[in-house]
Amino acid sequence: MDAPRILLLGVGNILYSDEGVGVHAANYLEKHYTFSPNVTLMEGGVLGKLLMPQLLDADRVLVMDAVLGGEKPGSIYRLTDNSLRKSLGFSDSQHQVDLVDILISCDLTGHRPEAVVIGMEPEDWKTLQMEMTPVVQQNFQRFIDLILRELVIQGGEAFPK
Repeated sequence: MDAPRILLLGVGNILYSDEGVGVHAANYLEKHYTFSPNVTLMEGGVLGKLLMPQLLDADRVLVMDAVLGGEKPGSIYRLTDNSLRKSLGFSDSQHQVDLVDILISCDLTGHRPEAVVIGMEPEDWKTLQMEMTPVVQQNFQRFIDLILRELVIQGGEAFPK
């Protein structure tokens, strides 16, 4: 059996502090790791519907994102199935609504990848600044570690550079 095609996707808006944690994670992983041939790392930013071709080409998608789950800032979540809706908590975000909508559109084409979101609770997602807050920075390595662990669970591998 062939290894599943995995899209490792960082989304968010780095202009709004902690909302960019998924993009920061993608950039960190690109700098520090290489991946097995079945893994494609992508910074999706706020591309929204433009991500559909990449999603249709994947068997599984592992999304890195900020998530409003109601816990304290820096909390990390693993969302699947119906709990993916929690990643839509940013009513004023440019990218959030599109992600689940795109997965629904993938369903309509007959190929919806299995999706898992590894997300972190932001402290600030409204201030126009490129730096993450200290609490998110303090939990960033744990966020990366959980992403890498989930990647292995999904059938991919990461190798330190």
